[in-house]
Amino acid sequence: MANSISWVLLVSSALLAATAYILRREPGVAATHLHFYMHDVYDGPHPTAALVVTGRAPLNAAGEAEATSSSSSSSSPRRFGDIAVMNNALTEGPERGSARVGTAQGFTVRVAEQGTVNDLSLYLVFQAGEYAGSSLSVKGRVDTDTGVRESVIIGGTGRFRFARGYAFSRSYDYDLAHGGVVEIDVYVQLLRV
Repeated sequence: MANSISWVLLVSSALLAATAYILRREPGVAATHLHFYMHDVYDGPHPTAALVVTGRAPLNAAGEAEATSSSSSSSSPRRFGDIAVMNNALTEGPERGSARVGTAQGFTVRVAEQGTVNDLSLYLVFQAGEYAGSSLSVKGRVDTDTGVRESVIIGGTGRFRFARGYAFSRSYDYDLAHGGVVEIDVYVQLLRV
C-alpha cells in the first residue's frame, strides 16, 4: 500500500513539474500585435497580383466538372488548380493613398474542388517603421468564403528572427474577380536578443 501511494505521489509530482514547464512564460519573449491592410489588385493599369496557371473548372454539387465555353472559362472567377502570385502593398489604412509599411509577396494555389480554399505561402516584407528590413513568413489554408481566416507565422528575418504566431485576415472590400483590400492582424512572439 505504501509503495502504491509513493508511486502515485511520484507520478503526480512528475506531471505537475511537466505542466509547470510547459506553461511557463519564456523569459526573453515579447508578444507583438501588427495591424495593416493588403491591397490585392488583379486588374487595371498596375496589377499587383496575377493568375499564372489556370486550373480546371470547379465541381458542381453533384461532383461533376462545370460546363465551360469554348474559351475554357467558367462562371467562377477561380478554378481548381489556379496558381496566383502577388506583390501586394501593405498599408496602415485601407485607402490606396495610406502610408505604405511593406509588401506581401508570395503565391496561392486553389486546392478545393468545391469552394474557395487556397494553400497560401506568403512573406510580409516590412519597409517602414521599427520593423523595416524584416519579414514574416506566413503559411496557411485560406477559405475565402469564411469571414475570418487564420494562418500561421512560421518564422521571419531581421527583428522577426525565430518568430512564431498567427495571423487573422478578413475581406475589407474584396471580390474574387478584381481583388481589393484585405485587413490583416498579426500576433507574433519575438525573442528578445
